[in-house]
Amino acid sequence: MMKQTPLYQAHLDANGKMVDFGGWEMPLNYGSQLEEHNQVRHDVGMFDVSHMSVVDFKGAEAKQFLRVLIANDVDKLKTKGKALYSCMLNEAGGVIDDLIVYYQNDTDYRMVINAGTTEKDIAWINAQAQGFDVCVEPKFDLAMIAVQGPNAREKVYQAIPGTEEICGELKPFNAASLGGLFIARTGYTGEDGFEIMLPSSSAEFTWKMLLEAGVKPCGLGARDTLRLEAGMSLYGSEMNEAVSPLEAALTWTLDLSDKSRAFVGRDALEILQQKGTNKTIVGLVLEGKGVIRDHQKVMTNLGEGEVTSGSFSPTMGKAIALASVPKGSEGICEIEMRHKMVSAKIVKPPFVRNGKILV
Repeated sequence: MMKQTPLYQAHLDANGKMVDFGGWEMPLNYGSQLEEHNQVRHDVGMFDVSHMSVVDFKGAEAKQFLRVLIANDVDKLKTKGKALYSCMLNEAGGVIDDLIVYYQNDTDYRMVINAGTTEKDIAWINAQAQGFDVCVEPKFDLAMIAVQGPNAREKVYQAIPGTEEICGELKPFNAASLGGLFIARTGYTGEDGFEIMLPSSSAEFTWKMLLEAGVKPCGLGARDTLRLEAGMSLYGSEMNEAVSPLEAALTWTLDLSDKSRAFVGRDALEILQQKGTNKTIVGLVLEGKGVIRDHQKVMTNLGEGEVTSGSFSPTMGKAIALASVPKGSEGICEIEMRHKMVSAKIVKPPFVRNGKILV
């Protein structure tokens, strides 16, 4: 039986087209995926992301443990609510999951992990936590609503009393608390906005308040085209347990500056660094008509690669993709589409951020 979020009935009420998404019954769209995409780029939309999991880490050695568990360094987090993006690696340097961790204090952190990896993530975290004075607390009683778009903050302030006082000065990649709400200025669309974590019992009421303020619901389809335009990686596509951050254009998420910090996967990464990686992730923009799809073959000036995420870009009016290709590939490449080779330009992502086309 598929799992349902606390907002399941709200999706049905809004005529959401429900699909199986990693064992969760989630809305693909509420009518037009194109309209939902443009709604977020030009105004404001909201997504139910309650299928994602929140895990709290508390205890005297919470900081020490997270410095071992993830590849980025939580030691750089000094102010309450500050967020950090990182990968959690296996011993071979492959990515178990990508995640965001929020700092409360040195003995209290919050982490958001992906829905499809929750079970294996928590099992891995618990195994690594042996011997540390830390309590790992999955928070399955929380829901999450992402409000995204150039008018997102204004609409949240209108819908939820008290948020402007608490979040008015909040910088990107920071979070603040208001009663039972944990409000982070983060997102997965390339637009401004908030991700609001709140008790499941409050989710439907908050969703309705946002609806009344003029925030339109958007589904998984628009979320995927928005994140692709923003050049944001998706776990299971651009990275997985067999792909290291060095091969996934995620080197910026690693912190190797403290040579004494022996995080899981560090030794393997350093060996890979010395040997040099053969592949990286690039952006592709199709020169002609058609839609680029996942797993299509890519031929570059340096050899063969593969599309990891492909779609039509509503903002650009062209097909775009992220692809794993030989490192150093540049210029024009060819994509195998329906047994024909079609030309595409290799570019550096992101394609679109804050409503602006960048390639």
